[in-house]
Amino acid sequence: MKLLITGFEPFHDHPLNPSQVLVENLPDQHGNVRLIKGILPVHHIQGPEKLLTLLHTHQPDAVLALGLAANRAKISLERVAINLMDFSIADNAGVTITGQPIDPNGPTAYFSTLPLDNLVSALKYAGIPAEISLSAEAYLCNQVFYTLMHWVSLQSKAISAGFIHLPALPEQAAMTNQPMPPMTLNQLIKATHLIIDTITHTQAS
Repeated sequence: MKLLITGFEPFHDHPLNPSQVLVENLPDQHGNVRLIKGILPVHHIQGPEKLLTLLHTHQPDAVLALGLAANRAKISLERVAINLMDFSIADNAGVTITGQPIDPNGPTAYFSTLPLDNLVSALKYAGIPAEISLSAEAYLCNQVFYTLMHWVSLQSKAISAGFIHLPALPEQAAMTNQPMPPMTLNQLIKATHLIIDTITHTQAS
């Protein structure tokens, strides 16, 4: 089984992005699962383009796209990607976008194909705070999520794919006076292994 897992580079006032740090600290193989790892630019054109290149090149059986939600205390498994770009924070090219569709001809929304209920149950059972989120917001995370699920919708095989928002790392929280509930890298790695195992078992059943 091939699983593509992506993170984002640092952006805005975040000198670290836990999704990048996590992806770079994962092994290339987890059990029978080959991990294909990629880091996406925080750029409204280059980010989705790089994701599509990885998808077309590797044709994965499952995809986990990861990003930072610094104000969230739990791992947030996103349920829905919406066809909207509304960037109140500029991307790394300095671009802000207000109220534009990702795809003018695309559907209003796509839903994650990850086994969300099973994933949340597995994470909570392991003592890792987790939740299903109904909003991936309207920044690059949502844009990449929508792009991913559009690609999935065009494939002839069923693919488990979706977006997961991660809390900040402790070293990020230490650098700010803003409320930023952290989660350690070891917790994030443990959570990712559990997520991969749950996806594998769900697909096999």
